[in-house]
Amino acid sequence: MPYEQEAIKPYTQQGDKASQVEQMFDNIAPAYDKLNHRLSWNIDRGWRRKAIKALEPYQPQTMLDIATGTGDFAILAAQMLKPQTLVGADISEGMMAVGRQKVKQLGLSDIIKFQKEDCLALSYPDDTFDAVTAAFGIRNFQNLDQGLSEMCRVLKKGGHLSIAELTTPVSFPMKQLFSLYSHTVLPIYGRLISHDRSAYSYLTATIEAFPQGEEMMNILKRAGFAQTSFRRLTFGICTLYFATK
Repeated sequence: MPYEQEAIKPYTQQGDKASQVEQMFDNIAPAYDKLNHRLSWNIDRGWRRKAIKALEPYQPQTMLDIATGTGDFAILAAQMLKPQTLVGADISEGMMAVGRQKVKQLGLSDIIKFQKEDCLALSYPDDTFDAVTAAFGIRNFQNLDQGLSEMCRVLKKGGHLSIAELTTPVSFPMKQLFSLYSHTVLPIYGRLISHDRSAYSYLTATIEAFPQGEEMMNILKRAGFAQTSFRRLTFGICTLYFATK
């Protein structure tokens, strides 16, 4: 079934969402890391750390980071979990080019490999990875059910999924404060730094439209995951989702 955020596109309602998302991330790639950290006051680093820490007890050796972008989540996972191999998959070559430079500078090229992938039709065989991760990316899927089903398919039986995703706070006054911030500061500052008029307005729209909490638990179960849980962080600005195949 379609979800509201699937119909939201960065530039125009005509044309394919995936192509527009690819173009958008290619456009903002040079400014993406700076914007991410500044707009969240660096809190996003802590969110990623918690999502990766949830995987520590399972010591995954083969990992896939979906919508890897510039590789922040993949790099932190490699440093914290020490897997044998970690694939960072993304639709945007512009974002991954930034990621490859960071990985090379950190001496992690033997562990982390970047590959251009359609997240709705992954090229990997069934039951390939011990763990699959995603940070702030599944909101951009053109078909959420299909994307999550693919993540489940490539995960080994008993493997784990760990997702960090931006969400809207549910309680007063944080709900109102976040709405004010996301409709004023975020798009204006994002436009100034990235020189893309639409990207950070699109970000706000998809956060507000994206299913969260208990609804996401049901969506993950429909995708094939047996056990699911979620935890809200920073008053609900970010939600961690954890699932087992």
